[in-house]
Order: sequence, then C-alpha cells, then structure tokens
Amino acid sequence: MSVAALTFALLAALANLLGAAAVTWRARWSDRTLEGMVAFSAGFMIALVLSDVLPEAFERGGRAAAVTATLGFLLVHLTQHSFARHFHFAAEVRDVSPVVSASALVGLLLHTFVDGVAIASGFAVDGTLGVLVATAILLHKIPEGLAISSLFLAAGQRRRRALGAAGLLGLATFAGLLVAVATPLDGTIGLALSGGVTLYVAASNLVPEFQSKAGWRLPLTFVAGSGAYFAVRTLIGDG
Repeated sequence: MSVAALTFALLAALANLLGAAAVTWRARWSDRTLEGMVAFSAGFMIALVLSDVLPEAFERGGRAAAVTATLGFLLVHLTQHSFARHFHFAAEVRDVSPVVSASALVGLLLHTFVDGVAIASGFAVDGTLGVLVATAILLHKIPEGLAISSLFLAAGQRRRRALGAAGLLGLATFAGLLVAVATPLDGTIGLALSGGVTLYVAASNLVPEFQSKAGWRLPLTFVAGSGAYFAVRTLIGDG
C-alpha cells in the first residue's frame, strides 16, 4: 500500500468530517457555494471516468472490466433506491425520520467504501491516475459530509451522532482501501468497479442537484470542472 494512497484516504475522511462539522457547529454554507461545489466536482468526476478510468480499465481487462463497471453502476443504483431515496448532496433542512437518515447512511457507506477501492486501484495502476482519482473523490467529500450530518440533525439526532455518521463514511473509505489492497480489487477490477460507481454518483446524484436551476452559472461551473480535470491532467503529466 502506497503512502500516497493512505494520505489521500485520510484527507477524504477528514473532508467528510469537515463537512459535518460545518453543520454541527452551525456554520452557514450558502446555497450558491454548495451548488457550485457540486457542479464543479460532477464535471471533474465525469471527465475523469470517461477519459481515463474506464478506458484504462477496459484496455487492461477487456469485456470483463466492462461488465464489472456496469455491475458497479447498477449496484449503487439499486442500493440508493433501496436505502437512500431521500438523500441529497445539498444541505437537508426539512424534518425527516430517523429511518430515512439511517437509510441514507447505509446507502452512502457502499459509495464511500468504493471510494477507498478507487483510491487504492488508481495508485496501483499508475501514480498520476491515483492522484486524479483521489482529487475527484476529495471534491465531493465536503458536500457529502454536509448532507449526511444535516439529515441526522433534521431527524432529531444529537450533534455527536451527526458527526459520527460522517466519521463512519470516512472509516468506510479506509475499509475500501484496505480490502482493495488485500484482494484482487487492487487493480483492474477495482478500477472498473469504481469507474461504474463514480459515473453513477456524478451523473445521477450530483448533476440532478443543479441541472434544474436557472441561469448559466452552474452549467458553466460544471464545464469548468471538466476543464479543470484536463488542466490538472496536463500539468501532472503521465505517471
């Protein structure tokens, strides 16, 4: 296991906690800021998956990798429709039941577990790809922490429980990293799996959060996120 992979997994977990802390400490994040973060990260993630992660996985694993990516996409779709149908990356303010908040947490645990698999697999394949994958994951970790903690608070849970929920997401990222390193997930299979999951999260979770908003600000921010990916890709070059 590389030091870089461990470092990025730690940063991802801390970003979850930072998002939760912003809510539990009653800091106010503007809707414009949250929407901008979501739009930018969605653009970055989609560019990453379509330009590097899936092509690399398919080149290495062929049809088996394509099937694995499809299964990853379908798995997170079924999980989120079963457990996290009320989940939103924007801050949740209306009253929800404890069952809804717990269900959202269960659904997100699978997603964050695969985040850890993605970090491990990216660095196992190529150092440059590992940095790009980890950056994409970091971009949506703060909104993720904001959302899960807001859901817990809206369900009447204590601040400690809201922070604990975000902490569990961080632990799931570490668990995914460790499992990937100890199994065949650390490489082509994990890359394909995380590619399918990341594509679903970006296209089906993040994009709907802002696509109905009026104006050009968020569409342009989404495009800027994609552009930022290619700029970073050019700057860091090939691993």
